[in-house]
Amino acid sequence: MNKSKGKFSYPLLVATSSLATLLLLCVTGAAQSAKVQGVINGRSGATMSLQTSAGNVVVLLTDSTEAEDVSGIFHARKKQMSLTALVPGLQVQVQGSYNSQNQLVANTVKFDGKELQTATDIQAGVTPVEQQTEQQKQELAEQQAKLQQQQAQLTAEQQQQQADEAKIAANKAAIAAVNKRFGELADYNIWDEVTVLFGNDKVTVDPQYNAQLLALCQKAKTVTGYVIQVKGYASAVGSAALNQKLSQERAANVTAYLEQQGGIPLTNILAPGAMGTSKQVASDKTAEGQAENRRVVVRVLQNKGIAGT
Repeated sequence: MNKSKGKFSYPLLVATSSLATLLLLCVTGAAQSAKVQGVINGRSGATMSLQTSAGNVVVLLTDSTEAEDVSGIFHARKKQMSLTALVPGLQVQVQGSYNSQNQLVANTVKFDGKELQTATDIQAGVTPVEQQTEQQKQELAEQQAKLQQQQAQLTAEQQQQQADEAKIAANKAAIAAVNKRFGELADYNIWDEVTVLFGNDKVTVDPQYNAQLLALCQKAKTVTGYVIQVKGYASAVGSAALNQKLSQERAANVTAYLEQQGGIPLTNILAPGAMGTSKQVASDKTAEGQAENRRVVVRVLQNKGIAGT
């Protein structure tokens, strides 16, 4: 009898062990990577909270995290974006790996540019929900007119009416969900605030505000999980389009100063808000009032959940 038939040969044993090791490494590598989808429902420092179908996920943003606008059919168009675009209410897809604190360390964050525009508009106070409601009213009126023309088909009319009512309820629920998503900023405490004024048609930050902005940056760095909110405004003199552009450029220039001179990472700055001529603080009928309205308001915020209030 050949004794080798009852034992594994040494080369076979080595090959089997190597294959098992390779499979274990592949499984381990796969377990480390993750891809999740959800809606941003909060920002705190370099982390953001993501509401997913499976619950809340804490995402960690780093200097190597890439934000991409993947608009278009099949997401064929990709555009690199700043991390400041990651505002509460934006639906995103995050790809990365979990660290030892069970945080998803983001390699890429992808989103649709149209949804970003909606999110930033609502943050800036330009609410498209009213337009959606008016459109829904028009649709309902058209549906009711159609029902009146189908009196002979009572059963079909009742079914259509039930479908319309369900659609209206779903639309109302969607509107409520949008409003809730963008109410997150009410959950923040204000730790510090600086108002920067601008000359007529000017967008450059006056050096007289450098000391105040630098002091705000230093104070922000002492606050756990801080984020900085920047909102630009304009006086109601000139066209609405020009004032919107001026408020946007003012907010962008102040944001650049905070990052470049104040050392504030973009991961801790919310997308600059272009508020246009909304929320005027003084009358635009006087030169003094116009000067007060040409401003950028900078605030240091901390999530009330972190502060314990």
